[in-house]
Amino acid sequence: MYSNEEFLLELLSEAAYITAQDLQKVKASRKGQESTLETLIKTGVVSDEQVAQLVASNSGMEYVDLNGYSAGPTLKLLVPVEVALKYKIAPIGSNGPTLQVVVSDPYDFETLDALPHVLQPDLEFFCSTPTLIKELQANVYGNEAVMGSAMTKLGASGGASSDGDAPIIKLVTNMLMEAFKNRASDIHIEPLEKDIRVRFRMDGVLHDVEHHPKRLHSAIISRIKIMSGTMSIDEKRIPQDGRIQMAFNDKELDMRVSIIPTQNGESVVMRVLDKSSLRLGLSDMGFFSDDQETFEKLISLPDGIVLVTGPTGSGKTTTLYACLSFINRSDRKIITVEDPVEYELPGINQVMVREDVGMTFAAALRAMLRQAPNIIMLGEIRDLETASIAINASLTGHMVFSTLHTNDAPAAVARLADIGVKPFLIATAVRGILAQRLVRKLCSECKEPAILSSRELRQLGLEASQLANATVMGPKGCNKCRNSGYRGRMVIDEIFKVDDEVRTMINQQLTTPQLRKRARELGMRTLREDGVRKVLAGITTAEEVIESTMADAD
Repeated sequence: MYSNEEFLLELLSEAAYITAQDLQKVKASRKGQESTLETLIKTGVVSDEQVAQLVASNSGMEYVDLNGYSAGPTLKLLVPVEVALKYKIAPIGSNGPTLQVVVSDPYDFETLDALPHVLQPDLEFFCSTPTLIKELQANVYGNEAVMGSAMTKLGASGGASSDGDAPIIKLVTNMLMEAFKNRASDIHIEPLEKDIRVRFRMDGVLHDVEHHPKRLHSAIISRIKIMSGTMSIDEKRIPQDGRIQMAFNDKELDMRVSIIPTQNGESVVMRVLDKSSLRLGLSDMGFFSDDQETFEKLISLPDGIVLVTGPTGSGKTTTLYACLSFINRSDRKIITVEDPVEYELPGINQVMVREDVGMTFAAALRAMLRQAPNIIMLGEIRDLETASIAINASLTGHMVFSTLHTNDAPAAVARLADIGVKPFLIATAVRGILAQRLVRKLCSECKEPAILSSRELRQLGLEASQLANATVMGPKGCNKCRNSGYRGRMVIDEIFKVDDEVRTMINQQLTTPQLRKRARELGMRTLREDGVRKVLAGITTAEEVIESTMADAD
């Protein structure tokens, strides 16, 4: 009944609820395996309410009178009947992301330590009597609670599911594990009119993986909100953001969670952040050796700005992390400003933008310059204020890395001018611009020789004679790649170096097409041309390159 009976008997004696004579009489009248405390309650010497209130007061836990209490259907799903019966608990409410649970014994530390692992990390405990908890279990779980003893026995003998197999908990956990095993970058949980659709984005492409009954939607969303630790279960009218961290096969699984209300209910997108990608070098990302050497020289300069451009989802942040890993040394101080911080980088000071408290990119950048860094990484240059501070930093001896949303590398010059940066400052500060896209790599286990069609040759700007020494390959499909023929992604890139001649062109305010034309004359390889090299090397396909470089068709 209680884990430390002798201690509780002492408490009852000190509180004058029982006397030494009471104890002697009770011990003499005990039957079978009935404990002294149980006999005291059974014979009416003390009430179970008195014991529970005394225990709660002494432990610092709040006592709750459960008479007439009930719990909603969501809480019932969050605390499965098997767990409630085994640990003699019941759910009574929630406070934001915290699940509130009632127990009968605040000194049963084994149970209190186990529950955060069985249910969720954020728990708040309250105390009540064993009788009232059983009554609440019957009200919450109905016939399931009546059958509880048999279910618990089956579970102990291996004939039934364990507590960790609670339906909703198991469903959500399995979903996250499957996403990680399949190297998905995003999990989409979308409420439709009649069911729930689950899709994984793998190698940049969305795939349907599961459909669930619509009745499970509320419980699934509540479980995800609780796992994030920062979202309100009750709030369903506004967008919410959070983060989930868990371990899987000795790996840390980190997910950024976004929830928005839609016509059919709340929709969830979870961005899977695989920390193993932090160990990627530039060569692992798909750079050919000549481009890698050029880019490494740019990022090794002592000052100036290096920009990485491309649309959302083109791997810009991962490339910046790879740059920082390449130049990170103990004699250099590196600070980043990010929105949000996606990965924690060892040995690097990272600052997260929080506009709600005034920590904007510009404010963070001003503050970090007082930290005397050698190298600064800005998640994105969004406005003139941020751009001006970044340029001034680069002109006073700092190396600055950042991103812009432009289609190609030369267009970044026009983008900076559009937000108000003077051409002479752009020409002076910018050292180089990398534009990139992500294309799917062919599965190394099943790729097979392929022939380019006349249309593909035309779109890639190739002649049939250029294929003599090429190794063109195509997708086949196997178990390793889920029969897609592709496994993993790589960058195709173009590098725009800002040398003296280019600086003159920027100062003369040449247009983007003029800059691009001159850059190509000076040897800049375009995104499509780099993609063609990788098609001819048998690493990716013409279809991937053509689709990713439609704006580079000229």
